[in-house]
Amino acid sequence: MKVTYYQRRPTSAQHSIERVFDDIRGSLPETIRFRVITCRYNRGILRRLCDAMAAAFRQGDINHITGDVHYLAPLLKRRRTVLTVHDCVSLHRLSGWRRAIFKFFWYDLPVARCGAVVSVSQSAADELASLIPRAAGKIRIIHNPVSRDFSYSPKVFNSKCPRILHLGVQPNKNLPRLIQALSGIPCHLEVIGKLPGDMIAALQRCSIHYSCASGLTNAEVVQKYRDCDLVAFVSTYEGFGLPIIEAQATGRAVVTSNIGSMKEIAGDAAILVDPLDVESIRAGILDVIEGEEIRKLLVQRGLENAKQFKPEVIAARYASIYEELAAQ
Repeated sequence: MKVTYYQRRPTSAQHSIERVFDDIRGSLPETIRFRVITCRYNRGILRRLCDAMAAAFRQGDINHITGDVHYLAPLLKRRRTVLTVHDCVSLHRLSGWRRAIFKFFWYDLPVARCGAVVSVSQSAADELASLIPRAAGKIRIIHNPVSRDFSYSPKVFNSKCPRILHLGVQPNKNLPRLIQALSGIPCHLEVIGKLPGDMIAALQRCSIHYSCASGLTNAEVVQKYRDCDLVAFVSTYEGFGLPIIEAQATGRAVVTSNIGSMKEIAGDAAILVDPLDVESIRAGILDVIEGEEIRKLLVQRGLENAKQFKPEVIAARYASIYEELAAQ
């Protein structure tokens, strides 16, 4: 069986989907051959149409749209196409006729034109089903895998000035509230992402020691996890929440949000906080800093939780869908 994977053109700020499917492809059964088609464009209606037409001429026995290029689906063979939907965050940024048009071409039509639709969490699946009720029976849930690069790396916790890792600077990443929550707590905040001026000003007002980095290689990202003492991932919205299991696989305590996919993915292996409540975030971080037994328990549970996200487990679930569609 030959599977053709279609993926977006990655940028320095967006490459998580591509990393996820690199890990999945590396764990597929030997009976599955594959090739990867990277779209040439990220913007423009006519340019995207060119990508869709090119995709139609490069189909495999099974086609898999890995995410964020949903517009390819209408020109692919419906019964042989898998679409992975990672989230519906783009719809939260639009309103009125723009939202209606985007929803039709990015969700309604692609979902209707695919033989199987995969959602990466129960939370994301529920949201997609609420948007497209007739698609509810078509949606399968397959979590994202944690890369083998993230392995247990023990570290003595620095309780006097812990290094706190935070990933992302987009609005849903909730960095302003995290900054407020850390005010007065001796720590060093490490941010992965390019900090805008208002965030830098907020960090300075709160007298928080910080550093930031962007455009990192995979190996450099892994090292950031190993260097930190805890990971703060208190987003207001996530389709999945990959940093949660990356931190758990590394052996780091996690403070994350008590909503949506984050609560689902973290299981009982994280401190859950209200992302809209600065005091709740602050209390959760202090629980980790001040509680040695809590940290040990979180690390132990986190390592166990991360096992269910191994690439070979996730790849086997996708392979099962490919075989099901191929048999039709």
